[in-house]
Amino acid sequence: MGFYFGRVFFNFIGAIFRWCYGSIWRTLFRKKKFTFKEYLYGPKESDYYDDMGHQFNNRIIGAIGFVFLIIPIIKLIFD
Repeated sequence: MGFYFGRVFFNFIGAIFRWCYGSIWRTLFRKKKFTFKEYLYGPKESDYYDDMGHQFNNRIIGAIGFVFLIIPIIKLIFD
């Protein structure tokens, strides 16, 4: 249960970070934007990434974001 929760949690956190960054980047350079579901589950037209690749990227980015952004914010709030 705990391992599955961690995978889902970091996948979701990573998708949030990727969606925010991707939305800003693609708006600045006027490129096609992706929906949040595409960042979370992979693109609708899966021609360059597979589902596991997207989830792996989300988990890595989610773990890094959790350690460097969310934990310090929680410490500031509760100290």
